[in-house]
Amino acid sequence: MTRWMSSADRRPWLLPSLAGVLVLIFLIQCFTASSVKSPAWDETGDIAAGVSYLVTDSFIVNLQHPPLLKELIGLSTLLSGARWPNSPQAQQLLAGDPQYQWLVGNQIIIAGGADNVMFWARLSMILVGAMLAALLYVWGSRMLGGVAAVGAVFLCAFDPTVIAHAHLTTLDVGFAAFTILFLFALWSYLRYPTTKRLLLCGLALGALLATKFSALVLLPVTAVLVLAALWRPPAVSAKAPLGFANPYVTAPSAKVNANDPCPCGSGKKYKKCHGDPDRAGAPSGAAPARNITTAIIALAIMGVIAVVVVEALYFFPSDPFLYSNGMRLVNADHASGYQCYLAGRFAPRFLTYFVVAWLVKEPVTSILLALLGLFLVLRSPKLEVLDKLFLLLPPFVLLAAHTFMADDVGFRYVIPVLPFAYLLGGAALAELIDGAVWKRIIAAVLCLWLIVAAIGIHPDHLSYFNEAACLLDQPGKIGLDGGSKCGVAWLDDSSVDWGEGLKQLSDWYNRNGAGRTMKFAYFGSFPPQYYGLRAEPIDVDGLRVVTPPPGLYVISAHAVARAPVPGQDAGQWLRRIKPTAIIGHCLYVFDVK
Repeated sequence: MTRWMSSADRRPWLLPSLAGVLVLIFLIQCFTASSVKSPAWDETGDIAAGVSYLVTDSFIVNLQHPPLLKELIGLSTLLSGARWPNSPQAQQLLAGDPQYQWLVGNQIIIAGGADNVMFWARLSMILVGAMLAALLYVWGSRMLGGVAAVGAVFLCAFDPTVIAHAHLTTLDVGFAAFTILFLFALWSYLRYPTTKRLLLCGLALGALLATKFSALVLLPVTAVLVLAALWRPPAVSAKAPLGFANPYVTAPSAKVNANDPCPCGSGKKYKKCHGDPDRAGAPSGAAPARNITTAIIALAIMGVIAVVVVEALYFFPSDPFLYSNGMRLVNADHASGYQCYLAGRFAPRFLTYFVVAWLVKEPVTSILLALLGLFLVLRSPKLEVLDKLFLLLPPFVLLAAHTFMADDVGFRYVIPVLPFAYLLGGAALAELIDGAVWKRIIAAVLCLWLIVAAIGIHPDHLSYFNEAACLLDQPGKIGLDGGSKCGVAWLDDSSVDWGEGLKQLSDWYNRNGAGRTMKFAYFGSFPPQYYGLRAEPIDVDGLRVVTPPPGLYVISAHAVARAPVPGQDAGQWLRRIKPTAIIGHCLYVFDVK
């Protein structure tokens, strides 16, 4: 590792400006993709939940997720002029019947006009996605250096998976954003512990816990990171205030030069932040005591503040256990005995599911740079042990927890792991850019490859697969969209289609199939009739025939993946017959004669 942790650039405005441009590009991709996408499956239920919280002041709908992100969705939905419907279904939903949440969400969307409501409803999550990208720069620049931080933002801004879910009113990108916000706050506190930073940790922790119940797995991670800071203290400032917020009795022994970055993490030089120029270069103190009692008190303060934040986001309910009651409902609406799908096989669970999904869903550029960055970070003598733990421990725990606890129905569940891969990849990009000419050429090729992938799949980011998805069996299908045409051979559900292609199907239908009734295997929750589609529903079992009757078939990529029966002829026609068209990378059209 060379200079990706070096001092400030001679043009201090350049790197923040590049990061800002990348965030703007991210926003443009999100808004333009959103404009052509119909409501996806979970969006309608989350919209109904968020609006109900704000309009009725009660938490009955969709309790299997905490309220923060749904409240943001509800707030931006209400800005569209949408209102809570006065319908029997809405009354039944508020009476506790969860089956109506999608129908009531549809009523809200249709009453206000789908394009208008969805623009406003999605606005909040798009901005949260932009917050994630901005946080990667702020945290990355302080931990890894400005060039590496810009590299991390670049990898995030052109990642089809993040773009796909950032412009939907769903929770996974929001969970990722608040994960990074909390860990950045905790890292800053442990670098330079003050009362203010401790309070900010508590606020950020409360916000994180109110995004998804999966955030609970980060509580033991938090404790480990705090204890690790006692074991290997960071280079905190010699003038860090002592007291109940400071787990270090004294600052660690170290020599601090006047022009070194201030160890408090502010990004300023030591002499312009907390340093005394007359003392610069002198030892800053003795080794810190392992003040476990103070650390426990700090953790308790964080926890108390977090509980208050969570209760406030539930509007201080009469039932103080509403949060824990919601935890019991996680995955309660998932079908018992459901067979998950991976690479043509069905099973209740695949322990390799999320790793395989990462290898075929993430751009090759992101994968290669993350692996190189992991190698560089592990061997770096410049990064402190605590920094390495912040980069590696949270994603490992999140990945392990989802591997053993989450249903294998979508790569989206591990989106919170991706920001750490971006930070590692940013470090690798900085190393290449700072190296010999051939390394810079490699960096340029990898960056161009990622840009082409984002452009090639736009606006169908949710269905993106990289070139490896086609490489072994169908290399001829590799294109500017990577291996997206081979996605159904690997994954199903929200990794290939989530019902977001109805608007694009309507455009195709008006040009090519007007007047004909489609046999439609639709994987979504919004009514196709809203877009003028004449559709006769057909399920996966109805597709499991050897030869289908004549007709116009429009089959969700989810059904194309699941219908063929392994080792049998049933449903194999979906693999054998070349589709007439693939709309939005997610709807397969077969005109069977």
